[in-house]
Amino acid sequence: MEFTTLQIVWFCLIAVLWTGYLVLEGFDYGVAMLIPFLGKTEKEKRVIINTIGPVWDGNEVWLLTAGGAMFAAFPAWYATLFSGLYLPLFLVLVGLIVRGVAFEYRSKHPEMSAKRTFDWMASIGSFTVSLIFGVAFANFIIGLPVLALPPATAEAQTTLFKLTPSPYLLELFSPFGILGGIVLVVLFLFHGAIYLTLKTRGIVQDRAKKFAGTIGLAAIVGGAVFLVWQNAIVHPTGAIGWVLLVLAALGLVAGWWFVGRGGRPGLAFIGTSLATLFVAVGIFLTMFPELGFANPEGADKVLNLATAASQDSTLTIMLIAAVIFVPIVLAYTAWTYWVFRRPLSVDNIPDEEHAAVG
Repeated sequence: MEFTTLQIVWFCLIAVLWTGYLVLEGFDYGVAMLIPFLGKTEKEKRVIINTIGPVWDGNEVWLLTAGGAMFAAFPAWYATLFSGLYLPLFLVLVGLIVRGVAFEYRSKHPEMSAKRTFDWMASIGSFTVSLIFGVAFANFIIGLPVLALPPATAEAQTTLFKLTPSPYLLELFSPFGILGGIVLVVLFLFHGAIYLTLKTRGIVQDRAKKFAGTIGLAAIVGGAVFLVWQNAIVHPTGAIGWVLLVLAALGLVAGWWFVGRGGRPGLAFIGTSLATLFVAVGIFLTMFPELGFANPEGADKVLNLATAASQDSTLTIMLIAAVIFVPIVLAYTAWTYWVFRRPLSVDNIPDEEHAAVG
């Protein structure tokens, strides 16, 4: 089956949006998971939270945009996933709500017990979302089983699809799926710890640096096992898959080296960012053109890039809007990171009665 240029372009754009989400939201998931562990005092915890305070909600825009783009560009893809995976997606939604509430309401309650509760809410919510997305992307590599539904009427022009079984939940947790979830959590912890070494000074930076040295080794080993398993057994993608594997491994090793012995947290953060990027590119490479689905042999209808896509006129209008507004969003995002570029320490945190955030 041939695919139009617009369909390929929009698949690539959606892959870019998801990659941006994993790279940017990945470090703030990692930071949030570390709040109860690296912050021993109230000021130390507020330092950790304030490193992501100006950017965490902006990072989530990448997820919303990616979901909206899937809905508009490939409605059958979106509908099949959200109808069959509504249970894990509901857990993702709960995790996002819990961490959002924790960030917004922590400073509104002076009681230390309430603050500790919100810290754990942010940590557990971030862990839940990271784990489920890791499991989900591992299953996209395997291929989610999908069947075409019989038309409701003789005049029906649109083929509908469903996951089998539906809802699809326990089937996600195969050994490869569980490994994918664990690896993504560990990768985000490593990414977040390096971000803290870049954005903090003093005792918080020292703890983050020590933790990054330990979790980095776990990320290197776990990532290597996952990527070799993916490229050698689950979904081989040829030479390009192995090239991406090597590049991702080099990124993780560079992150571990520069955050520890190299003493260059900026280069370390670039390393883990590139590793996340290469992993995401490898995942979406396995999803082209079947979109992460496994169509059974002999099926009359298959769900792929062509059958899931909107009309070319819709894709054209969307592309025009993307060309106009995506650069604006990127410029605003870059400006935000530039304004809040300076590192923090406990010396920058005012006493509780004078605090406005954290």
